[in-house]
Amino acid sequence: MADKMKAADRVVLLVDDEPDILELLEMTLTGMGLKVDKARGVREAVRLLAEKRYDLCLTDMRMPDGDGLEVVRYITAKRMDLPVAVITAHGNMENAITVLKAGAFDYLAKPLSLEQLRSLVKSALSLPHAEPADDTRQLLLGRAAAMQKVRDLIEKVARSQAPVHISGESGSGKELAARLIVQSGARRDQPMVSVNCGAIPENLMESEFFGYKKGSFTGADKDKEGLFQAANGGTLFLDEVADLPLTMQVKLLRAIQEKRVRKVGATAEEPVDVRIISATHIDLAERVKQGQFRQDLFYRLNVIPIQMPALRELREDIPQIAQQKLDQLSAGSPVRFTEGALAALKNYNFPGNVRELENIIERALALCSGDVIEEQDLHLLPAERAQQDAVEMGEKYPLPEYLDRVEKEALLEALHKTGFNRTAAAKLLGLTFRTIRYRMERLGIKSPDGTEDAD
Repeated sequence: MADKMKAADRVVLLVDDEPDILELLEMTLTGMGLKVDKARGVREAVRLLAEKRYDLCLTDMRMPDGDGLEVVRYITAKRMDLPVAVITAHGNMENAITVLKAGAFDYLAKPLSLEQLRSLVKSALSLPHAEPADDTRQLLLGRAAAMQKVRDLIEKVARSQAPVHISGESGSGKELAARLIVQSGARRDQPMVSVNCGAIPENLMESEFFGYKKGSFTGADKDKEGLFQAANGGTLFLDEVADLPLTMQVKLLRAIQEKRVRKVGATAEEPVDVRIISATHIDLAERVKQGQFRQDLFYRLNVIPIQMPALRELREDIPQIAQQKLDQLSAGSPVRFTEGALAALKNYNFPGNVRELENIIERALALCSGDVIEEQDLHLLPAERAQQDAVEMGEKYPLPEYLDRVEKEALLEALHKTGFNRTAAAKLLGLTFRTIRYRMERLGIKSPDGTEDAD
């Protein structure tokens, strides 16, 4: 009874110039226990938005006196705490992406699916208050402008269903950013399924993502749900999305656009309600230029881009971040850094970013005497110190060439340690086999006998 009363207090503004669409939407929403106001164009919608408070706005894209994008921009400009969804023509993904970039919560394609409509409305009405929880903000430390920009973007995109692509170096916190987006959004109580795209064998990708029917191939002795079905109602996090083979990219694009998947061996598709967040440490735009990543899929994933800063870009924040990691790893014991240790950390280049910082602190905790970590307990590599000196002298410019040098040195070191076995070197570096193969080709690295590999 309390839930019904609560739903009855929610008011949705419908904006459309077609009476039959308005009637269908009104019947569906009143059937969900919601109140409805109707506007037959942009001007009437703006007037009602100025006069009343709404919990959701659902607008058509094309109307005689304007389009739904104007409604989205009005709501965004007025900083209304109001999710707005747009109805677009079937197959017009350009319009859908445009409204998502403008700040729309989500979109619906014609012909309308009432199941998708109900799911969208439930998600929109589940949004938390606009002010984020303090504990969520504290998970991404740092006062530097680059980190503040990331926090601001996370707050914004958490209140949307738009696909988000997170880029950044290995260890820079891409998955943490993805989890913060989920925790601050409407799907926070729904499953978040994470998948490393480089860890799935190519011949198993379709069945892993979409599931399969019993008897569809040898060994399929029962029906199996895929990753999309497991994430239904929640979020699918595609880590290292650049590692997807081109054949799978086509199928993934269709699943994202149609919001439907077909199990291997099935004759019919089934609807799925999944928000996509992707991440990679590789420049996807460059992969598109090289023909190794589909431009249409990149366009679809990269609706809202977030660039995670490298730890060396947050140099003034390193002491604060290091102390917080130390407090976490010491399990409440009163351990502290000396000033010399903090200075050494602040001057270190951290090619492995926050992940490397955690490993260094964990090692120092095991090696230090008592409750004080000295500089020598950190065991920072002299080679990295020299590299940092070079950076401070200006040898980091131009940046692409500098990063290529650093990457090539790290790859060669791992390859020499493993006798130029790419599989072992990839494991040592925390990369997939496909990733290390691509990087070796890009940087012109070959084994001592002149071949590509010694596996």
